Amino acid sequence: MPRELHDGFGRGINYLRISVTDKCNFRCVYCMPEEGVAMRAHNELLSAEEIAHFVRLVAPEGITRVRLTGGEPLVSHRIVPLIEEIRAIDGIEDISLTTNGTLLPRLAPALREAGLDRVNISLDTLNADRFTQITRLGRVEQALAGIDAALEYGFEPVKVNTVVVRRMDQDVLELAKLSLERPVHVRFIEYMPIGSSATSPYPSTVGRRTQGVLPPRSGQSEAPEEQVRSSSATSPHCGAGTSGCSGSALNPELWDASDVVPSDELRELISSQARAMGIGALAPVDESAPYGAGPARYWAFPNAAGTVGFISAMSNHFCGSCNRLRLTADGQLRPCLFSDAEYSVRDALRTGDDEAVVALYRTAIAHKPQQHDRIDGTQRFMSQIGG
Repeated sequence: MPRELHDGFGRGINYLRISVTDKCNFRCVYCMPEEGVAMRAHNELLSAEEIAHFVRLVAPEGITRVRLTGGEPLVSHRIVPLIEEIRAIDGIEDISLTTNGTLLPRLAPALREAGLDRVNISLDTLNADRFTQITRLGRVEQALAGIDAALEYGFEPVKVNTVVVRRMDQDVLELAKLSLERPVHVRFIEYMPIGSSATSPYPSTVGRRTQGVLPPRSGQSEAPEEQVRSSSATSPHCGAGTSGCSGSALNPELWDASDVVPSDELRELISSQARAMGIGALAPVDESAPYGAGPARYWAFPNAAGTVGFISAMSNHFCGSCNRLRLTADGQLRPCLFSDAEYSVRDALRTGDDEAVVALYRTAIAHKPQQHDRIDGTQRFMSQIGG
């Protein structure tokens, strides 16, 4: 049996997130720059064989769960054989994948046959225009087709991840309603300012909003209508549903801490809107929480087929139960998403020094911080870390 390693604060580490590529077929505004990330030389990135070998070395150290991320992992031609290799490793009990869903209709059969257990699909809005604006390159029909394919080919559970940003004014109730008739688990994730352009010294001002979208924060006044009309062409604070701001561009470089929507606020908003529509309010669930629930807290509408989860990474962070490490596409082991501390295992893997690789893994666990006290962005974009 593998021995589960514990960090300096008694947390057992059994979960490894692996970024197989930092490339993506989207350019989501909160995840990566519009031009994409800088191209890396082929030898800078870990090969599928090197990734699988690393998993083979750390499985006896207690890793039982692996999640494959990107960028977008399905743009990598090596994703299916990599899953096959990881599936064959003793001690690995669960393999999951985070995707934008666009390539799932084509790849779902091969992924399932290779041994992939479950998928998380990113979807930040059901509004077609806003979806294209957020992703810069995508169409909402692609993500919805990915959800359909995941359900058709028996991935279980199927989770839908929504990053909530106040200034994106998302249709959160419509997203939550995806759980009513289909066994999907919609999870709302508080916006995390990760990446060198994710923070801003500028204060947040929010324009007028229409019914059905996120209101201003408590105590935050709406901009006068005349001000909205006069500044809508240039204001970085316009969002979908904002009066006079239809079709305006998002400017994530100006987002700040005021754009974090606390999970409690969001849940109350969704519940109040659902009651007004006759759906009924969200109620907490325990027994029906999906496998691999992790840091999410789950709720459900009355008689719904799925659930609605909330991941409060900012308002009520879950550092005390963090059980994961991250391996970047270029072979850096990160003990914490919000810290730039990294341990390079790439060179040790390439020299064939397995003992050195395991020693670096143990060192990374030993230096895992107790918690993140503040977040000021990191040197890498989210797409380069793997989320």
